[in-house]
Amino acid sequence: MSGHRRYRSPGRVYAVAVLFPVLLSVLISCSTVPITGRRSFNVIPDGQAEALGADAYQQVLSEAKLIRSGADYDRVVRVGQRLAAVSHEPNLAWEFSLIDDAQTVNAFCLPGGKVAVYTGILPVAQSDAGLAVVMGHEIAHAIARHGSERMTNELALSVAQVGLSELLSSRSPQTRSLVLTAFGAGATVGLVLPFSRDQESEADRIGLVYMARAGYDPHEAPRFWERMQAAADGPRPPTFLSTHPAPEDRIRRLERLIPEAMPEYRAQ
Repeated sequence: MSGHRRYRSPGRVYAVAVLFPVLLSVLISCSTVPITGRRSFNVIPDGQAEALGADAYQQVLSEAKLIRSGADYDRVVRVGQRLAAVSHEPNLAWEFSLIDDAQTVNAFCLPGGKVAVYTGILPVAQSDAGLAVVMGHEIAHAIARHGSERMTNELALSVAQVGLSELLSSRSPQTRSLVLTAFGAGATVGLVLPFSRDQESEADRIGLVYMARAGYDPHEAPRFWERMQAAADGPRPPTFLSTHPAPEDRIRRLERLIPEAMPEYRAQ
C-alpha cells in the first residue's frame, strides 16, 4: 500500500542513535602504535587519560609506603630515565616511584608517564637490565595508549549491551537475562581477554626495543620472564581465560624478537 511506513521500535532507534556516534568516533580516532605499526582505535583524549592517570597515581602513592632514597630507589630512577629518554615520548612528565611492598611482584605505568615499581619485583629483576625488562614493558603500555584502548573497548561493549537490552525489551526477563549473560561471557572470552593478551605481547615487543636503545642487553628479557615464571605462586588459569600470554609462549616469542632489537643495542 502506498504511503505505508515500516514500524521501527524505539529500542532500535535508541541503539542506533547511541552506537553510531561512538563507532564514528572510533573510526576517526585511529593512530599507529610505534614499532609494531598496528593501527589502534581510541576515543579517549590524551589529556583526559593523562589526568586520570595522574589522579590514580597520586591515590596509589598516598596509600603506599614510599622509598625515596638509597640504592634501590636510585636504580629505579636511573633505569626509568634511560628508558623514557629513548621512548617515542621523552617529553612526557615522567615520574618514577619505588613502593616498599615485598609481597607485590609488580610494576605499572599509568597514562602520562607515571611509573611505580614495587620492591617485591627487585629480587626477580636482579640487575639494571632485569629491571629494564619490566619497566620497559610498562612504559610501552603507556606509549601505545593501551589503557585508553581498553576504556574505548569497554565503552563500545557497554553501548552494545545497552542496544541488545533494548532489542530484547519485548522478551521475558528470563530470556533477556540469559542472552545478556551469554553476551557478556562471550565478549569477555572472545574479545576482552584476547585483546589484553595481544596488548601484553605488543608491550613486550616495544619494551624490548626500548631496553636495547637504552643500553640494556635484550637477551635478559626471556631470562627475566623465566625467573618470573619460577617465582609464580599456584596454578595459572587456562590461557584463554587469562589476561596475559602463557609464560612459555611469552619467553619463546621474546627469543624470536631479539634479532629485531639487537641492532638498537649499544652497551653503556
